[in-house]
Amino acid sequence: MSEWSNGSSNTSYTSFLLLMGFPGLQESRDLLVLPFLSLYLVIVSANALVIPHTVAAQCSLHQPMYLLIALLLAVNLCAASTMVSAMLFSFSSQLNHISLTRCLVQMFCIYFFIVFDCNILLVMALDRYVAICYPLRYPEVVTGQLLAGLVEVAAARSTCIVAPVVFLASRVRFCRSDVIHHFACEHMALMKLSCGDVSLNKTVGLTVRIFNRVLDMLLLGASYSRIIHAAFRISSDGARSKALNTCGSHLLVIFTIYSSTMSSSIVYRVARTASQDVHNLLSAFYLLLPCLINPIIYRGSTWQGFS
Repeated sequence: MSEWSNGSSNTSYTSFLLLMGFPGLQESRDLLVLPFLSLYLVIVSANALVIPHTVAAQCSLHQPMYLLIALLLAVNLCAASTMVSAMLFSFSSQLNHISLTRCLVQMFCIYFFIVFDCNILLVMALDRYVAICYPLRYPEVVTGQLLAGLVEVAAARSTCIVAPVVFLASRVRFCRSDVIHHFACEHMALMKLSCGDVSLNKTVGLTVRIFNRVLDMLLLGASYSRIIHAAFRISSDGARSKALNTCGSHLLVIFTIYSSTMSSSIVYRVARTASQDVHNLLSAFYLLLPCLINPIIYRGSTWQGFS
């Protein structure tokens, strides 16, 4: 039973019910556990197999790029674990209750891992820029200390991007319903339960997402255009091919992550007549697709490093 928080004339739910991620399939909830659990096990297995190889490549070749790949895959694994665990709990009528505090923590974790994923891609772009455009200076410029600092900056930037959205959500009163029609505490799904004006929350959420995506894409575009230009000027055919293949892997990962998130956002705002099942399926798609595809892409890149 959901609880109420009373303060003078204001009331607000302090606990919620996560209705199964696909409300139109209530009678088939037990059948949905197996495919999503199987998908999660495939994601865990794929990432667990590739991460040791990337670390081994770093130890063998002394290229920090492989540690960044391992970190990216580890973040993918954390994102998938957070999301799939919430989804499996939402399938159970006994475990689908969640307090507002846990809901906000879950929201922060999911969005943090998504943004941190993108910020790691920026660090990887910088690493490749120095490696290909200034190869002779790469060992002295890109040190372990520098990479550790850049990863810390990426984590801090991710926190600064996500924290305002979650903080504003924590100040909203929820009195329309205590049922979240989603498999996780997604921001827009939670805002639908609010009473009162939440235009600031929606504006901040949309502005942060657009500004972050546009800035990231501009930085990535500028970096990789210079990288590809420099790669084509490499005289050695083998070195040129290896540089282009590495950049191709990174660009494919970037395309997978950004296309999935942007398509989900566009459909969510344009196709308002679509069913809740469709919106929730797209949310699962953009969260899980990179976690599944990235280890496949980087597996080839890692094995190439040994050749």
